[in-house]
Amino acid sequence: MASIFTKIISGEIPSYKIAEDDNYFAFLDISPLAKGHTLVVPKKEVDYIFNLEDDLLAGLHIFSKKVAKAIENVIKCKRIGIAVIGLEVPHTHIHLIPINNVSDIDFSRKKLKLSDEELIEIAKKIREEVNL
Repeated sequence: MASIFTKIISGEIPSYKIAEDDNYFAFLDISPLAKGHTLVVPKKEVDYIFNLEDDLLAGLHIFSKKVAKAIENVIKCKRIGIAVIGLEVPHTHIHLIPINNVSDIDFSRKKLKLSDEELIEIAKKIREEVNL
């Protein structure tokens, strides 16, 4: 059965897409810890990040770097935090989260509730900054 991320990649489920190439897909998290919180996934459905083939794993990080730089250009923050938890969805994914303090990347924190309009605008601004 396809993961929710595979359904997002295929367009079965709508998303706030940030960037895409032949192997990777980035989109806004709809329950973000911060404005600009983005998920980056390989298009190939692999549950555990360390089960990815080496070239796909390396490419995922390079793609994530490009997306992170775009987020930094749009969202005021000290850094883009990166997290890989891997328990929520059985499809490898990287969280890119604008942070100013270590506590900003605490997943037990209350998530933001952003309007559709806010998510559309944030995605548009970040998408315009991505340099693939």
